[in-house]
Amino acid sequence: MNDLLDQSRRQVSTEGARVIAIRGAREHNLKNIDLEIPRDRLVVFTGLSGSGKSSLAFDTIYAEGQRRYVESLSAYARQFLEMMQKPDVDQIDGLSPAISIEQKTTSRNPRSTVGTVTEIYDYMRLLWARVGVPYSPATGLPIESQTVSQMVDRIVALPEGTRLYLLAPVVRGRKGEYRKELADYMKRGFQRVKIDGKFYEIAEAPALDKKYKHDIDVVVDRVVVRPDLTPRLADSLETALKLADGLAVVEFADGATGTEPTAAERKTAKIHDQSGPQRLIFSEKFACPVSGFTIPEIEPRLFSFNNPFGACPACGGLGVEQHIDPDLVIPDRDKSLRGGAIAPWAKSSSPYYTQTLLALGKHYKFSLDSKWKDLPKKTQEAILYGSGEDAIRFVYDDGLRSYETRKPFEGVVTNLERRWRETESEWAREEMAKYFTDIPCAACDGYRLKPEALCVKVGGLHIGEVANMSVKRAGEWFTQLPKALNAKQNEIAVRVLKEIRERLRFLVDVGLEYLTLARASGTLSGGESQRIRLASQIGSGLTAVLYVLDEPSIGLHQRDNARLLDTLKRLRDLGNTVIVVEHDEDAIRTADHVLDIGPGAGIHGGHIVAQGTVEDLIATPASLTGKYLSGEMAVTIPERRPRNARRTLALVNARGNNLKHVTAEIPLGLFTCVTGVSGGGKSTLLVDTLYKAIARKLNGASEAPAPHDRIEGLEHLDKVIDIDQSPIGRTPRSNPATYTGAFTPIREWFAGLPEAKARGYEPGRFSFNVKGGRCEACQGDGVIKIEMHFLPDVYVTCDVCKGKRYNRETLEVLFKGKSIADVLDMTVEEALEFFKAVPRVRNVLELLHRVGLDYIHVGQQATTLSGGEAQRVKLAKELSKRATGRTLYILDEPTTGLHFHDVKKLLDVLHELVEQGNTVVVIEHNLDVIKTADWIIDLGPEGGDGGGEIIAAGTPEDVAKMKRSYTGKFLAPALTRRDAKRRPRTEAAE
Repeated sequence: MNDLLDQSRRQVSTEGARVIAIRGAREHNLKNIDLEIPRDRLVVFTGLSGSGKSSLAFDTIYAEGQRRYVESLSAYARQFLEMMQKPDVDQIDGLSPAISIEQKTTSRNPRSTVGTVTEIYDYMRLLWARVGVPYSPATGLPIESQTVSQMVDRIVALPEGTRLYLLAPVVRGRKGEYRKELADYMKRGFQRVKIDGKFYEIAEAPALDKKYKHDIDVVVDRVVVRPDLTPRLADSLETALKLADGLAVVEFADGATGTEPTAAERKTAKIHDQSGPQRLIFSEKFACPVSGFTIPEIEPRLFSFNNPFGACPACGGLGVEQHIDPDLVIPDRDKSLRGGAIAPWAKSSSPYYTQTLLALGKHYKFSLDSKWKDLPKKTQEAILYGSGEDAIRFVYDDGLRSYETRKPFEGVVTNLERRWRETESEWAREEMAKYFTDIPCAACDGYRLKPEALCVKVGGLHIGEVANMSVKRAGEWFTQLPKALNAKQNEIAVRVLKEIRERLRFLVDVGLEYLTLARASGTLSGGESQRIRLASQIGSGLTAVLYVLDEPSIGLHQRDNARLLDTLKRLRDLGNTVIVVEHDEDAIRTADHVLDIGPGAGIHGGHIVAQGTVEDLIATPASLTGKYLSGEMAVTIPERRPRNARRTLALVNARGNNLKHVTAEIPLGLFTCVTGVSGGGKSTLLVDTLYKAIARKLNGASEAPAPHDRIEGLEHLDKVIDIDQSPIGRTPRSNPATYTGAFTPIREWFAGLPEAKARGYEPGRFSFNVKGGRCEACQGDGVIKIEMHFLPDVYVTCDVCKGKRYNRETLEVLFKGKSIADVLDMTVEEALEFFKAVPRVRNVLELLHRVGLDYIHVGQQATTLSGGEAQRVKLAKELSKRATGRTLYILDEPTTGLHFHDVKKLLDVLHELVEQGNTVVVIEHNLDVIKTADWIIDLGPEGGDGGGEIIAAGTPEDVAKMKRSYTGKFLAPALTRRDAKRRPRTEAAE
């Protein structure tokens, strides 16, 4: 009884103190912690990578908040929602419904755009539908309403004797049974209907499935065109227009006498169904009297590229069409045909392709040893697209038989396109997909919509043109729009415009003014996706909610940081609790409350080292974060390496995306930082252009680079490596040990133990991916998945191997009392100590330790690693390779998820690569990284259309003096701060 009283008193006290009270949190590496977090405040969780920040913020607080909310719903509703596992915590009081905003790409669906995700496009569709003015594509003049007389004249002008159905389209693409409506039409004297393309007597109409969409036309009249038809036709049209809300359809009857419409009629007729009869659609509202162009209805769905009513029929609303790219088929024009110039044929060992080329060479009089670029244009065209009617003599010999044939040559590209259409093999399609590229749809110019939607304009622009504007420019356009509208239009549009302008302002506030509303969601970075969701949440205006965010400052330039922090404060001021996992110094200093979790990573973390204000952290001796904030510890600036002007990599005239014909010079053998505001063109320059172009030349990659003229200085390099943040494996079976190659010597070591040798075990016995040593009950997974329908799937530990993944016999082989399963469950730090006498294993683990990954488990599932962790595992793998001193390493924001102390470790590793003679180029916003660079290339000055120029290039000290450079403005104080200590270059590699 006393316990209950104590518990109720504690709950009352937490509510009164407005805190979230957590008792006994033990999720992952958390050490049974108790803490209280103030509600309705901006709270920052910081600490070393792997210290337990995400375990507390996402896996404990958010998981419990979301789980409690979902649990309150009905069993029926729960089956449609993902329900999280109950975290390992004794008690949490004071929780609100929780919303998580993580660094995940919003959607890989090609139909999802920035506009659809933020709902701005939904409001735009409503605006164009309500105040848009349709214009004729033929005359460019506004389309006006048609009168019944104009409709009659149009029909009577058809060839005499033409048989027609006059229909009222009463239902268009809507779900329902429509029994009541059909009965009503019958009462009103109508006898026939057309349902989903077929004619029926109303009394015999089939029962309609309410789950499917249907089209229903009421047959108002059946007529044959003749001069005296006018009065009857006018009456029938008026009836049809009244029935179908201003629409009428005239359909040419099958077997009509007279009877196919003329070419002019065929051109102006609106084809509703290519396989069915032709039809003319008339509207009381919108039609062009010159061309006959008619818009049946102007509703929001007409402007949706995800709806058949609005989507471009040619590309299905995707805005792009797939075509074979000749530059991918012939990636290297300096190669000869014999040397493998034709990429799809180069890997085949069959003599067929060589014999085909010999026949073509004999016919067109060229040598197979000639470079592709030296072949005549006509010959190149024939090889790629075929010989047309020109028959060629081919002689084939496959070693078993020889035969001869004369026939036209199909062409490499034409052959690929045919095989793509005909094959049902997924493998073959995957292989051929390498040679396809997306180009804007010719029918809709990439706008995704049908002509009827694109002819409707507001303020002189159609909806696609506005969607292609940057967020910033669109905001300015919508602000000026009321001046271009009349009084009635403004009255209709006022509320819609307010919503659009507010949402655009929120996107600007989170630093995304450079994005276009038409940008596909799948092309956004994790940081951009997170900030879009953040802007959407502010627009939703929710209160009393718990928001948990994961490093929202990722990918954001220092210039835009203040606006992001203002946004977070606005979210707080709405009456929400905002918890942010963050390493950014500005965010930590802005927070109302800071929690420093540590003191170390992995097993050494999981404690609350300090909490309170920034001053409280600085006053706590055990807080690493406090030491960096006070300046006691710092990332020091090494001596700059001198630039060798003769060893330079030059990318000439890069013009992809928003790049403005720039030429970038990257000094080789140095550590270079590419900087600039978000959307300035950094990734386009470095990844889409430089990396892909060099990878094509040095690695034989097939992916096409962004447009540029050439690259100079390639003779100084032998390979290029892009160490990105993509997963190291897509299945739980992939882990750091398998990826870095450490697992092979571990298995070989176990296979070499006396017990294993006595049993005849090979290294394969110690793999959980193949039969023999693995547990067959769970096939080496360690768990068995049980589907629970409206509850989350349950993973039950395998009762045969008890989660060890191996069978009993394999687990009996021990080294220092540990089995292979025990080794996989060790952290890198533990395994390093365990294998200190085994150099082949120790050397790889040592590299994982050096890149700051002591805390991850050797056998940790690849799918559970963050993007930053995956990137550092890849870096460790590269460090394990033999150094040539001629490698170009490219990294995009390697400090993602890193604490100040982890950044220091990472920089030591990157500078070591440079000390070996290699070139390291990073895209980065972190001033601690930028100030240690030997060379900086700063792009901008703004994002999107306002960017794409090289604003500054030089040493950090040079760039800091450039008044036009935003990076320079923030870099100058970082270089002159009292903690920006210099150190000799030799320390960089220690």
